[in-house]
Amino acid sequence: MFEKLTEQPKDKILALMQMYRDDPRPTKIDLGVGVYKNADGVTPIMRSVKTAEQKWWQKEDSKSYVAIAGDAGFNDVMVDLVLGDAVPRDSVASVATPGGTGAVRQAFELIRMADPKATVWISDPTWPNHVSILKYLGISMQTYRYFDSESGAVNFEGMKEDLDEASPGDVILLHGCCHNPTGANLTQPQWNEIIRIMQEKGLGAMIDLAYQGFGDGLDDDALATRLVAASLPETLIAASCSKNFGIYRERTGILIAVSQDASLRAMTQGTLGFLNRQNYSFPPDHGARLVTLVLKDDALRTDWQAELEEVRNGMLGLRSQLAAELQRYTNSDRFGFIAEHRGMFSRLGLTQEQVEKLRSDHAIYMVSDSRINIAGLNTDTVPILAKSIVDVLD
Repeated sequence: MFEKLTEQPKDKILALMQMYRDDPRPTKIDLGVGVYKNADGVTPIMRSVKTAEQKWWQKEDSKSYVAIAGDAGFNDVMVDLVLGDAVPRDSVASVATPGGTGAVRQAFELIRMADPKATVWISDPTWPNHVSILKYLGISMQTYRYFDSESGAVNFEGMKEDLDEASPGDVILLHGCCHNPTGANLTQPQWNEIIRIMQEKGLGAMIDLAYQGFGDGLDDDALATRLVAASLPETLIAASCSKNFGIYRERTGILIAVSQDASLRAMTQGTLGFLNRQNYSFPPDHGARLVTLVLKDDALRTDWQAELEEVRNGMLGLRSQLAAELQRYTNSDRFGFIAEHRGMFSRLGLTQEQVEKLRSDHAIYMVSDSRINIAGLNTDTVPILAKSIVDVLD
């Protein structure tokens, strides 16, 4: 049967990573891969996570399965972290998943089970895996305009016009904060307007919340998600612990389903458990256990939040430095939007040819659409990047 297989599309980011590894130039800069790195180019283990790991090593007495929905304590602390007191707990169903990607996949599966005819609307652009998974599952998909490359801001009028074409029962996929790949976020009034449109048209909501704590702070980054969940009849939320806890390889995430009709909770919870069973049975527990220990221990939680703030403010500092350097070189505010974006990513608005020139002439690696990972920079490499960008603009 293997001879019937066909070549699958290459993952552009994985290919870029390999090109970077193969590049012998000592001055090379990796701005492509979407992983947080400190000034030394290392993805560190957070202090609180390391301490929790040591505590759990002493305490853990079994490697048996936990539960089909994951550890109840993990689900509780994550629902609290994401939703706070925005909705009653008896309206919330949830399951642990293998990372945020697992949560996204399960959410799409749930949509397909509930309404095979529903269309999922995704931002243009969006995280490539959204598109890939939707296509693989055979779910109807449409895009809505989101990013204006000229201004580096959200194309809000275009977004509204496109969403006005959605049909009742369709699901709108929104990025809760730190939009990937652009870094451009909706303002609070814009969120209110989008919610109004979804209410009036009878649209469902799905939130991808992969970067809580990386933008404007833990609560501020969850504000839009909480508002959507409190305002619409039903909301799906896929949340990741990879970034804000730095546990990428532990594959720790959660899928949260909110229904204003609390009588639907048991059915929804059972369906989420069924989907877990079909796809991977019991979810991984180690990362979830570390998250639970950190969030339930006052001292560890305080240290975690302090370190997360260091990470967030460090990226904001790099954004401001890069915007200032580019202003100095270009004598214009053309790249001022970089300082306004949030999270790890910004899309610079360069052409594919300019991106390729940055790689070939300056050993600077970024995705072909000019998305850069701000966390791939440090204070020494920011001026190098700025000068190189100006060079390829000429």
